[in-house]
Amino acid sequence: MALPSPPPARVFAELLPAPAPVPAPAPSGREVHVSGSAELSAGPDRARVLLRLGSRKEAAGAARSSVARRLEYIAQSARQRGVPVCIIFSDFGKMQNVCNLLIEKLGTSVTISPPHFYHTPEAVDTLRRQVCVAAVGNTRRKAQEVCRLFGQSLGKPLLIKEEETKEWGGHIDSHLSNSPDSLTLQERIQNATAYASCRVFAVFEIKGKENRRHKLL
Repeated sequence: MALPSPPPARVFAELLPAPAPVPAPAPSGREVHVSGSAELSAGPDRARVLLRLGSRKEAAGAARSSVARRLEYIAQSARQRGVPVCIIFSDFGKMQNVCNLLIEKLGTSVTISPPHFYHTPEAVDTLRRQVCVAAVGNTRRKAQEVCRLFGQSLGKPLLIKEEETKEWGGHIDSHLSNSPDSLTLQERIQNATAYASCRVFAVFEIKGKENRRHKLL
Protein backbone atom coordinates (compact mmCIF):
# COMPACT_ATOMS: atom_id res chain seq x y z
CA MET A 1 0.00 0.00 0.00
CA ALA A 2 1.50 3.26 -1.04
CA LEU A 3 1.97 5.95 1.60
CA PRO A 4 0.27 9.28 1.00
CA SER A 5 2.60 12.04 -0.17
CA PRO A 6 3.46 14.64 2.53
CA PRO A 7 1.81 18.02 2.28
CA PRO A 8 3.87 20.74 0.61
CA ALA A 9 6.09 22.66 3.05
CA ARG A 10 5.13 26.23 3.77
CA VAL A 11 7.59 28.93 4.87
CA PHE A 12 6.43 32.04 6.66
CA ALA A 13 8.69 35.13 6.46
CA GLU A 14 8.26 38.76 7.30
CA LEU A 15 10.41 41.56 5.91
CA LEU A 16 11.17 44.13 8.56
CA PRO A 17 12.84 47.49 7.81
CA ALA A 18 16.42 47.60 8.92
CA PRO A 19 16.99 49.80 11.97
CA ALA A 20 18.11 53.26 11.00
CA PRO A 21 21.76 53.87 11.88
CA VAL A 22 22.37 56.30 14.69
CA PRO A 23 23.61 59.46 12.97
CA ALA A 24 26.94 60.81 14.08
CA PRO A 25 26.77 64.22 15.69
CA ALA A 26 26.90 66.68 12.86
CA PRO A 27 28.35 70.13 13.25
CA SER A 28 25.68 72.65 13.98
CA GLY A 29 27.11 75.10 11.49
CA ARG A 30 26.61 77.86 13.99
CA GLU A 31 30.15 79.12 13.82
CA VAL A 32 31.86 82.31 12.82
CA HIS A 33 35.24 82.17 11.09
CA VAL A 34 37.34 85.31 11.26
CA SER A 35 40.89 86.53 10.74
CA GLY A 36 42.52 89.34 12.64
CA SER A 37 45.89 91.00 12.92
CA ALA A 38 47.90 93.42 15.03
CA GLU A 39 51.11 95.41 14.75
CA LEU A 40 53.17 96.68 17.68
CA SER A 41 56.50 98.41 18.17
CA ALA A 42 58.98 98.50 21.03
CA GLY A 43 61.77 100.98 21.57
CA PRO A 44 65.22 99.74 22.60
CA ASP A 45 65.66 98.89 26.27
CA ARG A 46 69.46 99.10 26.44
CA ALA A 47 72.22 101.43 25.26
CA ARG A 48 75.97 100.86 25.15
CA VAL A 49 78.54 103.67 25.15
CA LEU A 50 82.20 103.20 24.27
CA LEU A 51 84.72 105.33 26.18
CA ARG A 52 88.31 105.86 25.07
CA LEU A 53 90.84 107.34 27.47
CA GLY A 54 94.21 108.83 26.65
CA SER A 55 96.99 110.69 28.46
CA ARG A 56 100.26 112.32 27.38
CA LYS A 57 103.07 112.27 29.95
CA GLU A 58 106.84 112.28 29.76
CA ALA A 59 107.06 108.85 31.40
CA ALA A 60 104.99 105.79 30.45
CA GLY A 61 104.26 105.01 34.11
CA ALA A 62 102.88 108.48 34.68
CA ALA A 63 100.62 108.12 31.60
CA ARG A 64 99.29 104.78 32.81
CA SER A 65 98.65 106.22 36.26
CA SER A 66 96.78 109.16 34.76
CA VAL A 67 94.57 106.89 32.65
CA ALA A 68 93.90 104.65 35.67
CA ARG A 69 92.78 107.62 37.73
CA ARG A 70 90.44 108.76 34.96
CA LEU A 71 89.07 105.25 34.57
CA GLU A 72 88.39 105.04 38.30
CA TYR A 73 86.64 108.40 38.12
CA ILE A 74 84.43 107.10 35.33
CA ALA A 75 83.51 103.99 37.33
CA GLN A 76 82.86 106.09 40.43
CA SER A 77 80.63 108.49 38.49
CA ALA A 78 78.62 105.59 37.15
CA ARG A 79 78.26 103.94 40.57
CA GLN A 80 77.06 107.16 42.19
CA ARG A 81 74.20 107.37 39.68
CA GLY A 82 73.13 103.76 39.95
CA VAL A 83 74.51 102.84 36.53
CA PRO A 84 76.36 99.53 36.00
CA VAL A 85 80.12 100.03 35.81
CA CYS A 86 80.23 98.27 32.44
CA ILE A 87 78.38 101.34 31.11
CA ILE A 88 75.41 99.48 29.71
CA PHE A 89 72.45 101.75 30.30
CA SER A 90 68.79 100.95 30.77
CA ASP A 91 67.96 104.54 31.73
CA PHE A 92 68.75 106.78 28.77
CA GLY A 93 68.38 109.95 30.83
CA LYS A 94 71.10 108.80 33.22
CA MET A 95 73.24 107.84 30.25
CA GLN A 96 73.14 111.41 28.94
CA ASN A 97 73.91 112.87 32.36
CA VAL A 98 76.92 110.60 32.90
CA CYS A 99 78.35 111.25 29.44
CA ASN A 100 77.94 115.01 29.80
CA LEU A 101 79.60 114.92 33.22
CA LEU A 102 82.58 112.92 31.97
CA ILE A 103 83.13 115.26 29.04
CA GLU A 104 82.89 118.26 31.36
CA LYS A 105 85.36 116.88 33.92
CA LEU A 106 87.83 115.03 31.70
CA GLY A 107 87.82 117.27 28.63
CA THR A 108 89.74 116.09 25.58
CA SER A 109 91.31 113.15 27.40
CA VAL A 110 88.09 111.16 26.98
CA THR A 111 86.29 110.26 23.76
CA ILE A 112 82.71 109.01 24.00
CA SER A 113 81.18 107.25 21.02
CA PRO A 114 77.54 107.83 20.05
CA PRO A 115 75.29 105.43 21.99
CA HIS A 116 74.35 102.11 20.42
CA PHE A 117 70.73 101.23 21.24
CA TYR A 118 69.55 97.65 21.17
CA HIS A 119 67.04 95.14 22.55
CA THR A 120 67.68 92.39 25.02
CA PRO A 121 66.32 88.93 24.10
CA GLU A 122 63.75 89.30 26.89
CA ALA A 123 62.43 92.51 25.33
CA VAL A 124 62.10 90.84 21.92
CA ASP A 125 60.24 87.87 23.42
CA THR A 126 57.88 90.25 25.21
CA LEU A 127 57.11 92.04 21.95
CA ARG A 128 56.33 88.72 20.22
CA ARG A 129 53.92 87.65 22.96
CA GLN A 130 52.22 91.03 23.10
CA VAL A 131 51.58 91.23 19.36
CA CYS A 132 50.12 87.70 19.30
CA VAL A 133 47.80 88.42 22.22
CA ALA A 134 46.77 91.71 20.60
CA ALA A 135 45.95 89.92 17.33
CA VAL A 136 43.80 87.36 19.16
CA GLY A 137 41.98 90.16 20.99
CA ASN A 138 41.32 92.02 17.73
CA THR A 139 40.04 88.80 16.15
CA ARG A 140 37.63 88.17 19.02
CA ARG A 141 36.29 91.72 18.87
CA LYS A 142 35.80 91.34 15.12
CA ALA A 143 33.81 88.14 15.67
CA GLN A 144 31.67 89.87 18.31
CA GLU A 145 30.83 92.67 15.91
CA VAL A 146 29.84 90.17 13.20
CA CYS A 147 27.56 88.32 15.63
CA ARG A 148 25.95 91.52 16.88
CA LEU A 149 25.25 92.54 13.30
CA PHE A 150 22.93 89.52 13.03
CA GLY A 151 21.63 89.70 16.59
CA GLN A 152 23.63 86.70 17.77
CA SER A 153 25.77 86.09 20.83
CA LEU A 154 29.40 85.00 20.54
CA GLY A 155 30.37 81.77 22.27
CA LYS A 156 33.62 80.07 23.16
CA PRO A 157 36.57 79.77 20.75
CA LEU A 158 36.77 76.45 18.90
CA LEU A 159 40.06 77.11 17.12
CA ILE A 160 42.76 79.77 17.28
CA LYS A 161 45.63 79.49 14.82
CA GLU A 162 48.60 81.79 14.40
CA GLU A 163 49.00 82.14 10.65
CA GLU A 164 51.84 84.61 10.17
CA THR A 165 54.27 86.60 12.27
CA LYS A 166 56.70 89.19 10.94
CA GLU A 167 59.47 91.16 12.62
CA TRP A 168 61.56 94.00 11.28
CA GLY A 169 63.73 96.84 12.46
CA GLY A 170 65.46 96.97 15.79
CA HIS A 171 68.98 96.08 16.86
CA ILE A 172 70.32 93.25 18.96
CA ASP A 173 73.42 93.41 21.11
CA SER A 174 75.68 91.71 18.55
CA HIS A 175 74.46 93.87 15.68
CA LEU A 176 76.14 97.25 15.58
CA SER A 177 74.28 99.93 13.69
CA ASN A 178 75.96 101.96 10.98
CA SER A 179 74.11 105.15 11.85
CA PRO A 180 76.02 108.36 11.12
CA ASP A 181 77.34 110.30 14.09
CA SER A 182 75.20 113.31 13.14
CA LEU A 183 71.93 111.64 14.21
CA THR A 184 70.22 112.96 17.32
CA LEU A 185 69.48 110.78 20.31
CA GLN A 186 65.81 110.48 19.39
CA GLU A 187 66.68 109.59 15.81
CA ARG A 188 68.97 106.83 17.04
CA ILE A 189 66.23 105.46 19.29
CA GLN A 190 63.77 105.55 16.38
CA ASN A 191 66.21 103.70 14.12
CA ALA A 192 66.61 100.99 16.77
CA THR A 193 62.86 100.55 17.35
CA ALA A 194 61.64 97.00 16.68
CA TYR A 195 58.32 96.16 14.98
CA ALA A 196 56.26 92.99 14.90
CA SER A 197 53.00 91.98 13.26
CA CYS A 198 50.86 88.89 13.71
CA ARG A 199 47.84 87.48 11.87
CA VAL A 200 45.61 84.81 13.42
CA PHE A 201 42.64 82.75 12.25
CA ALA A 202 39.93 81.80 14.71
CA VAL A 203 36.64 79.90 14.83
CA PHE A 204 34.09 80.86 17.46
CA GLU A 205 30.85 79.22 18.49
CA ILE A 206 27.61 81.15 18.03
CA LYS A 207 25.51 80.64 21.15
CA GLY A 208 22.20 82.11 20.03
CA LYS A 209 20.18 85.27 20.07
CA GLU A 210 21.83 88.19 21.77
CA ASN A 211 20.29 89.08 25.11
CA ARG A 212 19.31 92.65 24.48
CA ARG A 213 17.99 93.13 28.00
CA HIS A 214 21.24 91.94 29.54
CA LYS A 215 23.16 94.18 27.17
CA LEU A 216 21.18 97.23 28.31
CA LEU A 217 21.84 96.38 31.94
